[in-house]
Amino acid sequence: MSNINSQIVNLIENGNRYANSLTEYSRRKTITVNIGDVPLGSDFPIRVQSMTTIDTMDTLGSVEQTIRMIESGSEYVRITAPSVKEAQNLDNIRKELRIRGYKVPLIADIHFTPNAAELAARLVEKVRINPGNYADKKRFENIEYTESSYQDELDRIRLKFLPLVNICKEYGTAMRIGTNHGSLSDRILSRYGDTPLGMVESALEFLRICEDENYYNIVLSMKASNTQVMVEAYRLLCKKLNKEGLKAYPLHLGVTEAGEGEDGRIKSAVGIGTLLEDGLGDTVRVSLTEDPEFEAPVARALIDRYTNRKKESKTISQFVPHNTYLIPHTSTDSPINPFQYHRRTTHEVANFGGHNVPRVIADYSQIEVSEYEDLKSIGHYYIPLPDKWTMNDLGADYIYTGKNPANYMLPMGLKEILDFEVWNNLEDKINKFPLFNVSDYKFIKAKHKSLNFVTMTLNDLDEELINLLKNDNQIIIFLETDNVHAMPEMRRLFFELIDNQITVPVVIVRKYLHLPHSNFQLFSATDCGGLLIDGFGDGIMLKLPDFSIKSELLNISKSYNSTAFGILQAARTRMSKTEYISCPSCGRTLFDLQETTAMIRKRTEHLKGVKIGIMGCIVNGPGEMADADYGYVGVGKDKIALYRGQDVIKKSVHSDNAVNELIDLIKEDGIWFEPNIN
Repeated sequence: MSNINSQIVNLIENGNRYANSLTEYSRRKTITVNIGDVPLGSDFPIRVQSMTTIDTMDTLGSVEQTIRMIESGSEYVRITAPSVKEAQNLDNIRKELRIRGYKVPLIADIHFTPNAAELAARLVEKVRINPGNYADKKRFENIEYTESSYQDELDRIRLKFLPLVNICKEYGTAMRIGTNHGSLSDRILSRYGDTPLGMVESALEFLRICEDENYYNIVLSMKASNTQVMVEAYRLLCKKLNKEGLKAYPLHLGVTEAGEGEDGRIKSAVGIGTLLEDGLGDTVRVSLTEDPEFEAPVARALIDRYTNRKKESKTISQFVPHNTYLIPHTSTDSPINPFQYHRRTTHEVANFGGHNVPRVIADYSQIEVSEYEDLKSIGHYYIPLPDKWTMNDLGADYIYTGKNPANYMLPMGLKEILDFEVWNNLEDKINKFPLFNVSDYKFIKAKHKSLNFVTMTLNDLDEELINLLKNDNQIIIFLETDNVHAMPEMRRLFFELIDNQITVPVVIVRKYLHLPHSNFQLFSATDCGGLLIDGFGDGIMLKLPDFSIKSELLNISKSYNSTAFGILQAARTRMSKTEYISCPSCGRTLFDLQETTAMIRKRTEHLKGVKIGIMGCIVNGPGEMADADYGYVGVGKDKIALYRGQDVIKKSVHSDNAVNELIDLIKEDGIWFEPNIN
């Protein structure tokens, strides 16, 4: 592993640059890749794609589903080709689409089968290969390599891969070299470990062969279910392409096995949106455990946010470090290592910062808290008998009431924050906490003895405020911005805090006006999640939109509270619920993924922090669910394999009893408990 660390250090010593700019929206310049009549690259719009779920041998079913996907916004359509017969049938699907007047480029998705790839490359516009299983078999073995023996393996891969490269060159077929975190080969894992660097090297081994053969019609991807790993891998890939003098290939962005519903959308936005913010990405696929026509609109909403980003943004000054304490290899781009997660160092204030998980603050500044029922929206429940409060796993930690203090004693698990001028007139100043604006914070001495908040923006940070923050052990920053380029501006302030050795905890505060709820989820997940991925943020507050009807505000607050917890979970910074790593289905799937996921969720969703992988076939099995604690994998008709981590425990369980046996497995490990019926 020392080899990995030395390579990462070498990259950082040559600067942390992986994007054109961290302060100005600037899309990364790439070469053009020709994919049928829809070219890809930075001179062209960011493209949307999705993948069929129908059996590839069902020609008419695949055609009809493809048409639905096109009509929902897919510009490329990927179809699985697990064997030669499916690869051959791609020709029939393509011909039928052309007869009906659809010229959408088709992409053959290949795993394990070079002969299927070589056939498909003659029939469709693009093939996708996974370097983890195209020329290697996974046996979960740790292998010791010498430089000579490793080179022998690369020579073997070259011989197996060259026929496909030559066919793609001859037929003008594009290729995506798509690394998946969960399906790295034993060879890569043995040399680089289960790391973003291993993902990058897995792709570059194949890419170098292509470049040696003067074949450049290539797209690259670094997909993972873990958003931190995914973002780090894409950044590292861009850095290494630059460092090695390789061409700037377009990037396909996606979070594998993101899941369904709200969780799938939030998780996708955290991963994909973080990269789009820095101008990375040329085509997007959102992987949801839903019908594929629901994926394209989500991808389009993420992409369209950047159409006018540069024109609408306010200027953000570039970061230039001023203090010499920073590590010597810091560049002017960033004071952190963007290729490896490290949470910003903060001191503890109450239950913020230090080793505490990020906190969720609910915005009730427009809501009069007059009834016990008013707090149900944020996970706090009053039970008349036996006259006590309880909370669920999504219970907010704090409530911001602004100028409208709650008119009854709040439950012990919920603390109240008020605007300073209101707090200052309260009789009980001990159990409630003040929020200052910067001006009041600078000049007013009357503060809470243990916990205070100050709301500020990047532009508020001057020398006087820096000195105050350095010497205040009872303050929390509420960080806000009105810049359209919000995440980079807020990140810029975190850079200044690090540069000035300020360890004050920071709550990320966002408010969105006139925004459909579906876009609110995506945009807040991007803005807050992008910061959390970089180790920034000790809390989240999502401000309610301006509204006057209390019942409507309570409904919105419930959704906002759930979104805040969902963002923290997707960014891997606070696990508050069960996580389902479920694939989006395809023609290889051996059971109804949506129905099965819903069934497993119903039985297990109370197991806070447990990660369960639900995979439709063995291709998406132990590899793709690399982060899961338990796995439920289709291995044949009505047959399920159950996994503990990446180890298969039961190989052929009938689907009628598979969920019960999954629960028995969890019980064996001592982490099962019965759900609370309240």
